[in-house]
Amino acid sequence: MRPTHVALVSVTVLALVALGILVASRGPAAGAPLAAGDATGHYRQQKAAADAAADALKGVLKNPRQAAPAPLNAPQQAGPADAAPASAAQPPSAAEAAPSPAVGPLFYTAEGVPAHGCTASVVHSPAGDLVVTAAHCVYMDGFRTDLAFAPGYQDETAPYGVWVPTSIDIDPEWAADRDPDHDVAFLRVRPAKGGPPVERVTGAERLRFDPPRERPTQVLGYPNDEERPVSCRNTTAGEGDTQLRFDCEGLPNGTSGSPFLTDVDRGTGLGTLVGVLGGKDEGGDEETSYASYFGPAVKRLYERATRSS
Repeated sequence: MRPTHVALVSVTVLALVALGILVASRGPAAGAPLAAGDATGHYRQQKAAADAAADALKGVLKNPRQAAPAPLNAPQQAGPADAAPASAAQPPSAAEAAPSPAVGPLFYTAEGVPAHGCTASVVHSPAGDLVVTAAHCVYMDGFRTDLAFAPGYQDETAPYGVWVPTSIDIDPEWAADRDPDHDVAFLRVRPAKGGPPVERVTGAERLRFDPPRERPTQVLGYPNDEERPVSCRNTTAGEGDTQLRFDCEGLPNGTSGSPFLTDVDRGTGLGTLVGVLGGKDEGGDEETSYASYFGPAVKRLYERATRSS
């Protein structure tokens, strides 16, 4: 339920409301640009559409230039702390947090002023160009063609540059009937104006498949009406065999696709990704969040995405 496809850069909110282009959280606005993929759930983004998305986003940023690559073992200045369980007697609440280089908002750029409506994360891959989010953030009866990713985003700045998809992969079971057990999408991305792969610039979260269901976990995401991320820590639990549950207040629209991270390093802000906010009820509500379990189906999807072009 959490993506709102015109979650706005703060200075434009009132103007856009006046224009009446705010949309409901469960679907794209009328006229949202969509394209069909193939039967496997693969979509190859057209270069012209990707370039248009990058140009639109850069037009509202304060510093559209990409940062130079940094050594991946160098401590980052603004990494989140390691995850820790909260008291079971008092469920936690999300609070404003420092950005993490490998996590950022996913912008939709073709419906007025570019606006972020979901969150995505860089994950390790052989080519170093892979991002993960929720399938419902990128596919709504077709693949969104106006996506741009800004890792480490804060206050209208994109310190690690603007990145656009070259391809998107979802499970065909999500495309067929929005199966909540397959609410995961992998995007291969490239820099808007050339440069090294995103993983060399931001670092990447490690992926873990078939993770333990009960682990201290941190969720970091971008509410669609905020210019900084929020973070929450608690211990996940199984929600049946195919979902993870994470109890925390204050993870609103815009945090769909946010990483479920374990073993977060205090120095780099990077951790092990075991899920993305989505799944049951397309993410849950403002008290309880869910993630599709990263079992064999998600592993196959990851492997397909890394081979795609």
